Amino acid sequence: MTDTLAARSLGALVAESPARAGVFDRLGLDYCCHGDRSLAEATEAAGLDPDAVVAALAAVGRPATTAPAAPAGDPLALIEDILSRHHGFLRDELPDLVGLAAKVEAVHGSRHPELAAVHRLVAALRADLEPHMTKEERVLFPAVRLLAGGRRQFGFGTIENPIAMMRSEHEQAGELLARLREVTGGYAVPADGCASYESLYRRLEHVEEDTHLHIHKENNVLFPLAVALQAGRP
Repeated sequence: MTDTLAARSLGALVAESPARAGVFDRLGLDYCCHGDRSLAEATEAAGLDPDAVVAALAAVGRPATTAPAAPAGDPLALIEDILSRHHGFLRDELPDLVGLAAKVEAVHGSRHPELAAVHRLVAALRADLEPHMTKEERVLFPAVRLLAGGRRQFGFGTIENPIAMMRSEHEQAGELLARLREVTGGYAVPADGCASYESLYRRLEHVEEDTHLHIHKENNVLFPLAVALQAGRP
């Protein structure tokens, strides 16, 4: 592993090239809630071969000409990107997945008792993320917009206060996603799984990938920008 890559944080590496997120997801490296860890620290903690991780990162490349969906230095554009790409997706997908998990459990639960846990965890994820997104939309994001317009004082104190709450809730969501991956065996559909079973696991895997990227954009990009605005830094 080159010293340059080893010293860089997981969050910074994904911010530079979002395609790297898929590599970290496959390897179980948390770049969203713990994206401040260096690549060296993360690979050592996970017991991974650092050279193999670097090779996997190199394989996805680093797009040089494709503009990011939301400019990394523009908090207002990032908020709009998060709302349209992630909040909208979760609000559409989570209710359907709770119903689909119940259906798959009803049909296959006698042979696959882990489906009861899958159903509970999907319902818990929905119960966790929906009010979380509402708090962001009603409190945090409007405050960031006001900060960008020059305001510095809020009834809740500094912007660090709601950010701290959102970071804590991100940790909770991350734990639920990790538990889902564990009980599904990495979203491995059994040989007797039907089309609905397959659909449930593929869609849950997509929710995991999307939510990791969603949390990364907030924890590692938007929140530091908001703190800088609060402090009056460019």
